[in-house]
Amino acid sequence: MTGATLQPQVRTTLLLRIVPLHLYAGRTHVILERSLLAYQRSWLVVLTGFFEPVFYLLAMGQGLGSLIGQVSTVAGPVAYAAYIAPGLLATSAMNGAIFDSTINVFFKLKYAKLYDGMLAASLGPVDVALGEIVWSLIRGGLYSVAFVLVMLVMGLLASWWALLAVPVALIVAFGFAAVGMAITTFMKTFQQMDWITTALLPMFLFSTTFYPLGVYPRAVQILVECLPLYHGIELIRGLCLGLVSPGLFLHLLYFAGMIGVGVTVASRRLERLLLR
Repeated sequence: MTGATLQPQVRTTLLLRIVPLHLYAGRTHVILERSLLAYQRSWLVVLTGFFEPVFYLLAMGQGLGSLIGQVSTVAGPVAYAAYIAPGLLATSAMNGAIFDSTINVFFKLKYAKLYDGMLAASLGPVDVALGEIVWSLIRGGLYSVAFVLVMLVMGLLASWWALLAVPVALIVAFGFAAVGMAITTFMKTFQQMDWITTALLPMFLFSTTFYPLGVYPRAVQILVECLPLYHGIELIRGLCLGLVSPGLFLHLLYFAGMIGVGVTVASRRLERLLLR
């Protein structure tokens, strides 16, 4: 067997080790159907997650914004409400995705033992991982669409590029959902879920949601630039304010990495936990 023949085989083996396609049965839609039926009776819980960023926008944007006035950006001065609204949109997408992919998944995995029954049927770990992540993505997307409509009514969209804010918010939600589910597979007790809340709060406050990155010392700026929410906010803020540049693709690559790593780790962990 020649080296030219061996090279494609080595690549295929490496791909299967990274992305466990052999654990995919092509029935992700079954997970989505089950989630949709389950949430028909608890739609109010989903609805309440939308109001938190809206309250922040009204309290900070209109209340505090009346004292601050305008914020200087590359595109020129903008109203404070228009500055923080994209950050709150990214936060809304993050919250909608992360809580579904952590607390809900942990309960199904450790207490309801729901996934054991699913894998006993014609489903694989990748189907379960993708199904739960996509459902989290749908929830984050619903929050994002509703919040963009609020921004539109309040006149906070300064560019036609803002039309891309919703699909970009879906990418942000996808990244957080994938990583959130991967982290959840390592959790042992429900009390450990507090670690996620503890991590989300400072990330929400310091990821340029309410003020520019330049207010920090350089050492803190570097730390903030490593946070995923920072990249989501910079993406959406750039679109909403018309600050479109090639640098936005770097933020997209950040989330592409989150999605790839999250889906792979979640699938592998579910395989180890449920098929051992």
